[in-house]
Amino acid sequence: MSYNVRQMLADFQSGMGKFSQTNPQEIHSFQQLLQTTYTDGALDVKTKEIISVAISVYARCEYCIVYHVYQALKAGATAKELNEAALTASVFGAGPTIAYSVTLMREAIDEFSKDF
Repeated sequence: MSYNVRQMLADFQSGMGKFSQTNPQEIHSFQQLLQTTYTDGALDVKTKEIISVAISVYARCEYCIVYHVYQALKAGATAKELNEAALTASVFGAGPTIAYSVTLMREAIDEFSKDF
C-alpha cells in the first residue's frame, strides 16, 4: 500500500480549517490545547513530538502519524529517533504498530525529511 502523505497532511489541515467554520469554539479550544502542549517545558517540543509519533502509530491514527512525523522532523527529530519510538510503541501494539511503522510512518519520514 502506498500513501500520499503530503496530500494527507494537506487534507487534514484543510479539514481543520473547514471544520472550524462550523465549530469555531471547539476547534479554537483544540488549537489552544495544541499550542499550549507543544511548547518547551520539562520536555522539549522535539521530545513531545517523538512521543506523539509513537502514540499515533500505536493508535493507528493515519492523519496523526503524518501530522506528527512532519512536526517531529520540523522540531529536529531524526528518522532513527522516530523509528526507535515507534518500535518502543510496538511493544504495546505489536503487529498493527509494526505495520504502520514500516509503511505509513516510513513513507512520511522519507517524504518530509526532504523539507528539513
